[in-house]
Amino acid sequence: MKIIFFLFLLAPLFAIAQDKSPIVEGISPGLYITHKVAPKENYYSIGRIYNISPKDIAPFNNLQLENGLTLGQGIKIPLNSTNFFQSGMAAADETFVPVYYAVKGKEGLYRVALNHNDLPLETLKQWNNIKGDAVKNGTRLVIGYLKVKTALSSLAKNGIGTSIGSTVVATVKTEETKIPVAENPTPAVKESQKETAKPAETVTAEPKKTTPVRNTVGTFKNQYQLQVKNSETADESGTAGIFKSSSGWTDKKYYCLHNSASQGTIIKITNPANGKFVFAKVLDLMPDIKQNEGLLIAISNAAADELGAGPGNFNCSINYSK
Repeated sequence: MKIIFFLFLLAPLFAIAQDKSPIVEGISPGLYITHKVAPKENYYSIGRIYNISPKDIAPFNNLQLENGLTLGQGIKIPLNSTNFFQSGMAAADETFVPVYYAVKGKEGLYRVALNHNDLPLETLKQWNNIKGDAVKNGTRLVIGYLKVKTALSSLAKNGIGTSIGSTVVATVKTEETKIPVAENPTPAVKESQKETAKPAETVTAEPKKTTPVRNTVGTFKNQYQLQVKNSETADESGTAGIFKSSSGWTDKKYYCLHNSASQGTIIKITNPANGKFVFAKVLDLMPDIKQNEGLLIAISNAAADELGAGPGNFNCSINYSK
């Protein structure tokens, strides 16, 4: 009798615990949510909450499906292509439930986005109404959405509807338009080409004055000047890598990753091959992965394009405030 009474008191506490917003753990592709087993729950009832098969839950936890679960046991709910989304639409009987990530230590937004299915940084900012590039330790960020059945999941009451709200789209850089030349021109086309190929001395109009092209260094130039004013600066040379970003193509906001400069520092990056330079804001440290070995800095593809660099790594020199 005492045991039954104890479980009766304990049940509401478990219900309250399960009602909390889902917090994601791990790094993609091994993302998961921790669930504590409540009274009368089993693999199948838990699977209905998170819209995932019990056959996915058991092996993810190195457990045997036939052995069942125990009260209060903590199990990991995998987030995979069946229940975790960062874009898309749900059916009429489904809803998307926000999943959060708690920022740890000195993590920057770029690192958070990279660790969660390489989510576009601009999307992460939009979901969380973030204007800048820094975030405080412990901040909870929406990092994606669980797609659950409204009639089967207790989480459905926190749903946002059948569409993930995001207006962020990739910006396509406009290429220079070239006038095609016919391989086998007609007599009329030949005559036209002759006209356009006349020597310059036959043109009677005064030549137009040309204006030197200004180096589009980016919107962070003024911040750089304030940072280096009356402060010690660092000058370094080495190899720059490139990462993809939709930022910078139109707004001229260039970003970079660097292991010495602190987050928010503006770095002047110069391509010694042509003398072009840009100013880029540090988002985070460079991820410790093989493709970053030996790199001095990693910059956004828009910044690399402005520097006249090719698609691969290139030599650069940088300057920033210590």
